[in-house]
Amino acid sequence: MSQPQEATPPPLHSVSVAGVVVREDGHLLAIRRADNGTWELPGGILELDEAPEAGVVREVLEETGIHVEVDELTGVYKNMVRGVVALVFRCKPSGGTERTSSESTAVSWLTPDEVSERMTEVYAVRLLDALDGNGPHVRSHDGKHLIPAG
Repeated sequence: MSQPQEATPPPLHSVSVAGVVVREDGHLLAIRRADNGTWELPGGILELDEAPEAGVVREVLEETGIHVEVDELTGVYKNMVRGVVALVFRCKPSGGTERTSSESTAVSWLTPDEVSERMTEVYAVRLLDALDGNGPHVRSHDGKHLIPAG
């Protein structure tokens, strides 16, 4: 007779969404987070009953005041330490006015070079991946550095 196996709890993951909002002049929308002062893409946790594209539209508007239209999924990124899977979508602005929120202390349109200067590698790569046209990219990181595939 076999021994009953203990049930392994399912892994806990959080799914977030972020928007790479690209203006016609090539500038990219970024926020400086209120909680830690880092520059990142606008985005956040996907609601349980929310489609990913709707979540991106909501999060970008909440954090920046900018309305967007979603173009396409450009990458899937997993923070291996925190168990967060981020779906990143390229978007185009469709209205609104830049403003900060309780989650952002600055909203700015950056050039790709400014993105590389202001953001850590794991966030800058999401913007740069969205521009290269070779996506969707799938990458993992430890919160600070990309982890090589394989």
